Amino acid sequence: MTKVRPFLMFEGKAEEAMTLYCGTIPDSSILDVTRYGSGEDGAEGTLKLARVSICGLEVTVYNSPVHHAFTFTPSFSLYVDCSSEQELERIVETLAKGGGFLMPPDNYGFSRRFAWLNDRFGVSWQINLP
Repeated sequence: MTKVRPFLMFEGKAEEAMTLYCGTIPDSSILDVTRYGSGEDGAEGTLKLARVSICGLEVTVYNSPVHHAFTFTPSFSLYVDCSSEQELERIVETLAKGGGFLMPPDNYGFSRRFAWLNDRFGVSWQINLP
């Protein structure tokens, strides 16, 4: 069966990132994890590849043992519609720690409350209260 899903590649922080995302976004969970084995490029026992469900969106998370000359860009972001202002504030506060805002939480006219940020791993999130 053909399937399309986001693929997030980290350099050593994949497990930390997926744990943060699954613990922050409601209805999220780790679906499966593959770890590096003996003789593979990554450190034995560390996360190699995982599938997570972030509020129903299946995402592949990869921990690359190779350093790349690129990272994440805000031109691709994960967009979250929240059910309450309290939920939005909690998610924004958690994801913003160690990251930075592209648009801090505010009413920008297209929603009641909206924030756009890069988390500490460089992944871009748009958090919205419709």
